[in-house]
Amino acid sequence: MNEPRPAPRALLPALGAAILSLIALWGAPARAFGIDDLMGSLARTASAQARFVETRHFAVLDRALVSSGELRFTAPDRLEKRTLAPEREVLLLEGGRIRIERPGHRARVFEVRDRPEMAALVESVRGTLAGDRDALERHYEVALEGESDAWRLALAPRDPAVRKVLERVRIEGKQALVRLISFELAGGDRTEMRIEPLP
Repeated sequence: MNEPRPAPRALLPALGAAILSLIALWGAPARAFGIDDLMGSLARTASAQARFVETRHFAVLDRALVSSGELRFTAPDRLEKRTLAPEREVLLLEGGRIRIERPGHRARVFEVRDRPEMAALVESVRGTLAGDRDALERHYEVALEGESDAWRLALAPRDPAVRKVLERVRIEGKQALVRLISFELAGGDRTEMRIEPLP
């Protein structure tokens, strides 16, 4: 009886490659969703519009305060928050300046650079919407959880002075859509903004 002949040595690399290919097809883990993937996806959005409902929880009040309106973002740095109820207000962030307008009142204008806590708040939202990782990491320790269809960013302020005002920011979304922004303030106050994109 003839014994089986060993496979020629030249075939071994090809056989090994075929086995590795089959392993990859049958369940090798996909590459993990990372911060660069998220930022790249967000950065491709040139402009967006959305409805929002903002709920403010204050430690000293029994009831939360609720407002609603529309958001408009135009990359890289223009964000307009137009509150329609219960009272009208327009907050316009453009470049390094914030302008707040209320009916019957004189418009107020602030330079973001003059207020570190305001700069951190601004960049948590604008940096995320623009997919600007450098801007986020200038102000925050950034941690990402989840997958592209359900991701969560946790932002912890780097500046001790900012941490006295703002403890953390939580942002949630699906792919390139931001669905929730939550600010947890020192002293127990908290603001949550739920966002519904407009077509």
